[in-house]
Amino acid sequence: MTLPHFDELLQQYATLAVDTGVGVKPGDTVYLQIGTDQLALAHLITATAYQRGAAEVQVWWQDDFIKRQDMTNLADDRLANQAPQTSAMFNYWLDHNAKRITVHSADPDNLAGIDAARVAAYQRGFQKAYAPLSDAISSNRISWTIIGAASPKWAAKVFPDDDPETALDKLWDAIFKTVRIYADDPVTAWHAHEEVLHNKSAWLNAEQFDALHYTAPGTDLTVGLPADHIWAGGSSLNPRGESFMANMPTEEVFTAPDNRRIDGTVASTKPLSYSGNILEGMHFTFKDGQVVEAHADKGDAVLQHLLAIDGARSLGEISLVPDPSPISQSGLIFFSTLYDENASDHMALGAAYPFSIKGGVDLTPAELTARGLNVADTHVDFMMGSAQMNIDGIKKDGTVIPIFRNGDWA
Repeated sequence: MTLPHFDELLQQYATLAVDTGVGVKPGDTVYLQIGTDQLALAHLITATAYQRGAAEVQVWWQDDFIKRQDMTNLADDRLANQAPQTSAMFNYWLDHNAKRITVHSADPDNLAGIDAARVAAYQRGFQKAYAPLSDAISSNRISWTIIGAASPKWAAKVFPDDDPETALDKLWDAIFKTVRIYADDPVTAWHAHEEVLHNKSAWLNAEQFDALHYTAPGTDLTVGLPADHIWAGGSSLNPRGESFMANMPTEEVFTAPDNRRIDGTVASTKPLSYSGNILEGMHFTFKDGQVVEAHADKGDAVLQHLLAIDGARSLGEISLVPDPSPISQSGLIFFSTLYDENASDHMALGAAYPFSIKGGVDLTPAELTARGLNVADTHVDFMMGSAQMNIDGIKKDGTVIPIFRNGDWA
C-alpha cells in the first residue's frame, strides 16, 4: 500500500466499525464475517472489540477461491444443505445476542460462469439454515453493521485501467471517503450525518403517504404504503436500547411497501452484484404487487433463479437516496450493493423489515402478510434512481406532494 498513513486510517476504520457500527460493550459476544484477504483489518477489529470489553470475538472467515470451488464441485445433496455445525454456529450467535460485523471484499465476478441453478440451490440451503439469525437481524433484535474493504480483484473491477497497486489504493481511498474517515473526528461527522437522515425520516413519517409514484426513463411505478409505516435512516436501536449503524456507508431513508399495491414498470440504473455475478439492464413489470415480467440484459438466468425464490416476486423495501449524495457524485460504480445502493434510490426484491410498521417486530409472518409486508426467503436490493428521477407522495385524499425532483429532495 502506498496510500499515506494507511495503517492509521485502517485503525480508525476498525474503531469506527466497533464503536459506531455495533457499539461493542463489556460482556458482548461479537462475530466478525471477513475475507481471508483482510487479515490486518480482522486483527484490528478483533483487538479493538476486546479492548472495549467483549467477552468473545468469533471470526467467520470467507474465501473467494474456496467459495468458487464449492459452487463448482459440491455434491448436489451437499450443495443444497448446510452442515449441522453451520446451523449450530448461527444459533450460538443468536442465543448470545452476538453483535455482527460483516466486512465485504469479495470479487464481484467470483461465481461468473457457474451454473445459475447450482448457485440458487446453495442460496436456498444457506437461507434455510440462516433463517433464525436472519430474522433477528431483519427485526433489529441484534446489532449489526456491514462495511467494505478493498481487495485486488474488486479494485481491478472498479478501476480496470489502473495497475493493481494503484487500483487498490484508489479503492481504499474511495471507501475511506464514503465513511468519513478523513474527517477531523469521524464519529462526530457520523452523528451529524445521521441527524440529517433522522430529520428526513421524521418528515416522511409525519406525512404518512398512502403511496409513492416514481417516474424516470424506463420507470413509471406506483407503490402503495402500509398503514402506520415507519421510515428509518441512520442508526437503529436493538431491544436493549443499544445504538448501531447497519450500513456504513449509508445515505438512505427507507421503509416497506404494501406489497399488494405495486403497479407499473421500473428499470435498474446500476449493475447489481448478486451471488458472484453481475446483473445489468434489469426491467420489471409489476401488477397487484407481483413481478409479472422481468428481464436482465446481462445475467438474465441468474435473475430468473432469484425470482423463483419464495417471496422474491414482490418488494420488501423502498429507499430514497438523493443523487447529489457523495457516492453518486464520485462517479464510481462499486459493483457492490453496500455502496451502489447509497448512490441511488433502490428497492429490494424479497423480505420486508418488520420494524418498518408500527409494532411489526412483535407480529407473526402471517400477521405481517395481512398488514401488507412481504415475507420471503431473500432480500436483494437493486438500484433504480438517477438524476432524472421524480417521486411524488400521494395522500389518502389524493393530494400530491413532491418528494424528489430531478433526483434530489424537493
